[in-house]
Amino acid sequence: MNARPPHGSARPGGRTARTRAAVLAAAYEALDAESFNALTLDKLAERSGVHVSTIRRRWRTVEGVVLDLLAERSSTLPTPDSGDFRRDLHELAQAIGDFNNALRNRNVIQGLLAAAAHDSGIEEIVRGAFVGRIDEVTRIVRHAIDRGELPEDTDAMDVIAALGAPFYYRVLILRRPIDARLVRTSAEAVYEAARAGVFRTRADDE
Repeated sequence: MNARPPHGSARPGGRTARTRAAVLAAAYEALDAESFNALTLDKLAERSGVHVSTIRRRWRTVEGVVLDLLAERSSTLPTPDSGDFRRDLHELAQAIGDFNNALRNRNVIQGLLAAAAHDSGIEEIVRGAFVGRIDEVTRIVRHAIDRGELPEDTDAMDVIAALGAPFYYRVLILRRPIDARLVRTSAEAVYEAARAGVFRTRADDE
């Protein structure tokens, strides 16, 4: 999930980088033990060893810290490019499942979505993060089109959105863990639908 960096997310070296690493690590550890709503800047200061005034000056709020954390964590998600569309979908589905099965990652997303409902600035950044990540991984669809595996007018964004939707329904609405069956069925359903032309942009005009 890539978006414009939230306040405090620049990545210079030296002491500033160490401060950022310490605070984000503290936030990630805290979210494995408690909910987003339980986080405070004072708790992050205590866990990280960074003075609360430094955290407040750089990130302003807990939401600012967690937005930076989301950007960092999502940047580690792989974008498969094996040369086989079906395999790429399965690998991407597994990566989405693994990410969302981690309690800390779920707490990040759930907390930010709750905050976004009351803050248009956070809403914009969260939306940008998800759209940016989807746009990044559309290359597996574009490469499949180039190889002739999919119709040339396949909407790559729709394909990736359809793959991710079942996972976020499972963790955000049903509040249940992701299992191997969901990974498999989501990847297979999107593969078959894309191959059948369900995501063609010109199909709506026919």
